[in-house]
Amino acid sequence: MGVQNAEPIDVDRIRADFPVLDRQVNGRDLVYLDNAATSQTPEPVVESIADFYRRYNSNVHRGLHQLSQEASIAYEDAHDRVADFVGADGREEIVFTKNTTESMNTVAYAWGLTELGEGDEIVLTEMEHHAALVTWQQIAKRTGATCRFVSIDDEGRLDMDHARELIGPDTAMVSVLHVSNTLGTVNPVAELADMAHDHDAYVFVDGAQAAPNRPVDVAAIDADFYAFSGHKMLGPTGIGVLYGKRRLLEEMDPYLYGGMMIRKVTFEESTWNELPWKFEAGTPVIAQGIALDAAIDYLEDVGMDRVRRHEERLAEYAHDRLTEYDDVEVYGPPGGERVGLVSFNVDGVHAHDMSEILNEFGVAVRAGDHCTQPLHEVLGTPASTRASFYLYNTREEVDALVDAVDEARQLFN
Repeated sequence: MGVQNAEPIDVDRIRADFPVLDRQVNGRDLVYLDNAATSQTPEPVVESIADFYRRYNSNVHRGLHQLSQEASIAYEDAHDRVADFVGADGREEIVFTKNTTESMNTVAYAWGLTELGEGDEIVLTEMEHHAALVTWQQIAKRTGATCRFVSIDDEGRLDMDHARELIGPDTAMVSVLHVSNTLGTVNPVAELADMAHDHDAYVFVDGAQAAPNRPVDVAAIDADFYAFSGHKMLGPTGIGVLYGKRRLLEEMDPYLYGGMMIRKVTFEESTWNELPWKFEAGTPVIAQGIALDAAIDYLEDVGMDRVRRHEERLAEYAHDRLTEYDDVEVYGPPGGERVGLVSFNVDGVHAHDMSEILNEFGVAVRAGDHCTQPLHEVLGTPASTRASFYLYNTREEVDALVDAVDEARQLFN
């Protein structure tokens, strides 16, 4: 189904699955607009967690009894479901971690420390999340590699001419956000992957802000690695996903050692388990993985094209309404070119003050640098206020946001 033809979401029906949205904050109806940080969790996903602990709570791959077998099957099925969700070639390419950051570190340590050296370059962008920027920065310091950064234009898009200049024969890894968590920019990750592969470099795509709200096909992108987190897509905290091409995961040594990731252990040496288990040391994220399966069920029942279109409509509406004020600056591309978030500042109002005032009106947003301090330096501001939308948000909630912002403008100015 094309996004332009996607039928509207039945928001009222969806909201019924999220009791938290019926809360009041400071005597006002809660308007939850901090979804880029963490989304809310619907009842079917909560029930999947409760069902695991009530009926078949057990460790996986370690017991022959009934409960262990049931838990093992559900956990393995969750890998299969995630593989289908992102277009991977089987569960062997899907590693469960605790979040996107751990997925990033797994590749950085398991691949980067071994493969990078003096003269190698890691190409990132000025809009990268700290999870990527800090991780590759520290790996570069340990290996002698160099980090280089693709610049952005005045509307928050990547300068692709600059990318072509930076990605060259010395490039070993290109690490890029699929979607900016601050600007709402959707990056041309497939084009960047082509550039990298032309120079025999690899591509790591941070999909934390993309997998929750749009169809993702890792094969079409030709990503070597792709990562995202369950808690941003209706799932629980404590579950992340690392997709990696099977060949690369087979060549990499594990990052963590311990139980379950081994095949044979002697006093002299050890050999590793098959994929993906060799990267899932110790008792894994069993309940969380099963709940992620349920979250994907929920999203696919709605339809990822419909989720994307719903978010884009809300973001465009919020962008248009906020930019009606001369003293409000919205960062990133125009309203029709962004995902479901808007980061902004009001002249004379610090982002933290804005967030506190919005909270008085029951509007939950994020204020600060959003783990993108270098990007905010490029933008010329230490912080911004970010409102981010998801499938259960409404135009009326955008109006509530804008009305509260206007109250703050009048209070300060």
